Amino acid sequence: MVRVLPNIAGIVPYKPGKPIAELQRELGLKEVVKLASNENPLGPSPKAVEALKAALAEPDLHRYPDGGGFYLKQALAGRWGVPPKHFILGNGSNEVIEFLCRAFLAPGDEVVAADLTFVVYRLITTAAGGRVVEVPLKDHVHDLEAMADAVGPRTRLLFVCNPNNPTGTWNTEADVRRMLARVPDDVIVVFDEAYAEYVTAPDYPDTLAVLRERPNTVILRTFSKVHGLPALRIGYGITSPELVDYMDRVRQPFNTNGMAQLAARAALADTEHVRASLAANEAGKARLARVLDRLGLRHLPTQANFVYADMGMDGARVFEGCLRQGVIVRHIHGDWIRVTVGLEAEIERFARVLEDVLHAARGTA
Repeated sequence: MVRVLPNIAGIVPYKPGKPIAELQRELGLKEVVKLASNENPLGPSPKAVEALKAALAEPDLHRYPDGGGFYLKQALAGRWGVPPKHFILGNGSNEVIEFLCRAFLAPGDEVVAADLTFVVYRLITTAAGGRVVEVPLKDHVHDLEAMADAVGPRTRLLFVCNPNNPTGTWNTEADVRRMLARVPDDVIVVFDEAYAEYVTAPDYPDTLAVLRERPNTVILRTFSKVHGLPALRIGYGITSPELVDYMDRVRQPFNTNGMAQLAARAALADTEHVRASLAANEAGKARLARVLDRLGLRHLPTQANFVYADMGMDGARVFEGCLRQGVIVRHIHGDWIRVTVGLEAEIERFARVLEDVLHAARGTA
């Protein structure tokens, strides 16, 4: 019999959106549309692709990558106006969350987070022996006042996913400032901004300004969304040099591979691809909203590249129905599904399938 810690045994592993190839194998489908994982439908940055091709023309794969990510940190410093010593690189921003929990949580310590948000906060906290204090959303938005109330003597970290995954809702500058006025300075406040590039709301908070005033602040960013590089797994954190130093002590050597660092640098400079991606996202959000409105389905205002919609019935049933017809969406909770903004043809396919699934389900209800 294997011996395992109770906190590990109780974890339900993260279940990602179903891959296209897997659904094709399972159901024998030729054409599958994936609107489940908030990927950029325009694909990766062309400049990143060209950089990878050039690197492979003269491969250096027998050498270890730059363990400190010097050139990528220099590029990020130029982008954000923050010295390189404020950055830490991760195998996706997920890994930076792991650094935070490994470096700053002792068994029994607490982490404050929303009850419906990115599940990885709970998974990593639990694995580290910590306890997540989950605060219910208020009108589908982080209730930052209640999160401040939930901070106790054993609170070490507080996570704000902004815009929130899976709802797409956001907290304003005023929301954040009111919360921070009540959170002790020794609590590390983490702003997960994986979708921040998509934000158009003028009241979105300036977390870099927060960091300048409050060193125990961490901003998480990723190259997996607007830059279109999720397969390379590269993300980063921006924080104080002191927190970077402690996280570096638990970071594995060479945690981000050389190709990912190279592609990320190229993608960061590809402003044309970012502009095109943002324009496509705004058009796609409007298209999805029209589809859902036509079907009489409630959906939340979103500042991300996905829409969270109430199916008015078991969301798992709708998810399965769409899946059988070759459209992959994401069922998160209850009656709601999350739909990634896709290309026009993908959204049209989703609309046809969703209408068919809802009609069939209502007919058998």
